[in-house]
Amino acid sequence: MSTWWTLTVGGLASGAVYAALGLSLVIIFRATRVVNFAQPALALLSTYFAFTVNQITGTYWLGFAVAIVAGAVLGALSDRLLIRPARAHGELGSVIVTLGLLLVVQAIAGMIWTSEPRSFGYAFDFRGLFSAASVFAVLVVLVTAAGVLLLFKFTSLGLRMRAAAFAPEAAALAGVRVGLMVTAGTALAAAVGALAGLLAVPPLLYPTVLDGIFVYSLTAAVVGGLDNPIGTVIAGFGTGIGLSYVSGYLGPELVTLASLAILVVVLSVRPHGLFGRGLARRV
Repeated sequence: MSTWWTLTVGGLASGAVYAALGLSLVIIFRATRVVNFAQPALALLSTYFAFTVNQITGTYWLGFAVAIVAGAVLGALSDRLLIRPARAHGELGSVIVTLGLLLVVQAIAGMIWTSEPRSFGYAFDFRGLFSAASVFAVLVVLVTAAGVLLLFKFTSLGLRMRAAAFAPEAAALAGVRVGLMVTAGTALAAAVGALAGLLAVPPLLYPTVLDGIFVYSLTAAVVGGLDNPIGTVIAGFGTGIGLSYVSGYLGPELVTLASLAILVVVLSVRPHGLFGRGLARRV
């Protein structure tokens, strides 16, 4: 089988992870208009919860469910207790808080579970060029992206969340509980982030395992458009395939540089991403 095909299939599996975590960034951006750098921290903590449940019960799917629920709860708590108070001081305050939360959670994870890599299994068989685990990752990301699109486009909850993010004053006058909608968006984003963590971590789990993945996921979110879930998913798969080619043909040491290069080139041509829409501002 040709090297090109092998790299393409491997890139699809990696791209599913970038798309999932990138999708969580888009959801929270649509809810708060802020890029939440704490997303990988919440995903990491949720995955450690899944690891603990798996160790106690020996059941993967129970740990999977616990991680998704834990992600949603952690997302809601982080918004209520940390991000919302910082939001009163502007977007920069929120960004600084999320960066601090990332470092704190990684440190706490290291203290509780140690920094030693822990074995974390796949949902399905991972052997083969395009294994059952890879197929599961791709399908679950596509289904999740479709669900998010339907939520924002065709449901009352999604419309209220969008209104709370884009026009909070007008939404409040129309009876929308803006704070609750923002918290709901944060919880949803964290749940999707937990899903990304479960897909990304195997076979080893340690406190900084998601750092590199977050860089590539952020690239996918920005390239696809921070306000466009489907664009981010497409960019996530594209980023995964592109970086797989770079790793296979040029060397793995150039992958991070290639990711940054993609980001710079796309933003130079399309500042709002390939699928994003620019917002007109009155000056």
